[in-house]
Amino acid sequence: MSDASELPGKYPYTRGIYPDMYRGRLWTMRQYAGFGTAEESNRRYRYLLSQGITGLSVAFDLPTQMGLDSDHPLAAGEVGRVGVAICSLEDMHRLFDGIRLADITTSMTINSTAAILLSFYVLEARSQGADLRKLSGTVQNDILKEYIARGTYIYPPRPAMRIITDLFAWAARELPEWNTISISGYHIREAGSTAIQEVAFTLANAIAYIEAAVQAGLAVDAFAPRLSFFFNAHNNFLEEIAKYRAARRLYACIMRDRFGAQNSRSMMMRFHVQTAGSSLTAQQPDVNVVRVSMQALAAVLGGAQSLHTNAKDEALGLPTEDSARLALRTQQIIAHETGVTNTADPVGGSYAIEQLTDEIECGAREYIERIDAMGGTLVAIERNYIQNEIQNAAYEYQQKVEHGETVVVGVNRFKQEQTDGLAAFRLDPELEKQQVARLRNLRASRCNATLAPRLEALELAARSSDNLMPHILACAESRATVGEISDRLRAVFGEYREN
Repeated sequence: MSDASELPGKYPYTRGIYPDMYRGRLWTMRQYAGFGTAEESNRRYRYLLSQGITGLSVAFDLPTQMGLDSDHPLAAGEVGRVGVAICSLEDMHRLFDGIRLADITTSMTINSTAAILLSFYVLEARSQGADLRKLSGTVQNDILKEYIARGTYIYPPRPAMRIITDLFAWAARELPEWNTISISGYHIREAGSTAIQEVAFTLANAIAYIEAAVQAGLAVDAFAPRLSFFFNAHNNFLEEIAKYRAARRLYACIMRDRFGAQNSRSMMMRFHVQTAGSSLTAQQPDVNVVRVSMQALAAVLGGAQSLHTNAKDEALGLPTEDSARLALRTQQIIAHETGVTNTADPVGGSYAIEQLTDEIECGAREYIERIDAMGGTLVAIERNYIQNEIQNAAYEYQQKVEHGETVVVGVNRFKQEQTDGLAAFRLDPELEKQQVARLRNLRASRCNATLAPRLEALELAARSSDNLMPHILACAESRATVGEISDRLRAVFGEYREN
């Protein structure tokens, strides 16, 4: 519970993980982007870098997320639609052409195929001459929330957890500055959870990952300092600020008291925030600028280490360059014009904030205790407990909107007859054909005699207890595709089917 003696940078980090917070260093300003082919996304990254972003954030298309190549029958019509299509190391090279990976941090929102995409990234960085021990960035790699809230899973939960712990162990040796997971509450909130549920289920997932890593023989303080988190910034301004404070404090207590962490960095919750996509409206889309501004300010007052601000037109389609620039400018105004960065914890001591922090922490603890009593997160997922709790919360919220108890400006009150007439971004349908043609040329031109035994070795490793990462890396280096590597693992692990 709240203690007036708590200080920023001191356990349990309620008031921030660093003593000076943004007085010493601003949060990383990211703009999540990716669409079409690697060349198209590369052009957007270069544009955003020229406008002042300080970190890249990559969106991958659904086939890439699901371990399918762009020419797979199920990929038709989805190539490059909600993110960039990456099938091979060549695509990764085109994605970052002219961008020095040693000089920037990259966040990759990828889960089921995270080990494969990280391997491509590492090989591209190495080809640029980067020191891998200094390479910095994040791979989301959070599979549990896929079963709970999002659905882009491939394998059953237990072998999927094995891939994650293999990545933890490998990266601890090879990529010591890399964040090996971004445990996501964002998608839990987007699926309709409450703020308390977002904190509770995110931390319950974190507990499951940490327990799996410890059972695999890893020491807590060897991997915990590279764990990171990803939260939503929703509309209830004070509640959102308190949510981040409660999550930070609860995590610090869990790491110290439950897992016996000794390293202070193991107890510090570092997190990225994205403003709430589900709060954006197609009606009167200019109003989304106000929503995003308030959400972003809540994230900053809550002490985020990294932030993405949604564009006003994202309820209509992919953001245009103009709307992406305006979203970035929102962060820059908060950072440089509002004065909120001049104090480590501007809201510290607020009665409302402190009370809300206590309430969220208490509610999240109760959920975690219930999940523990069931046997842990995997059991709770298999019983559909977490999924049902989120679905019930989403239903209750929608009922309140439909009955007018919860106001959504422009939707159930203050409506206009016509929208603002934004010009939505449109993808060129020829991009999918170009991607498929490149993929087929790759398969025809690579040395398949070298690749075949490496794919066989990967499958044998999956049937044993060997760490999979060196084998995935070797396949990627021999120009194996995302689909080919995923299929070898499917052959051993099978595919998950929801009950």
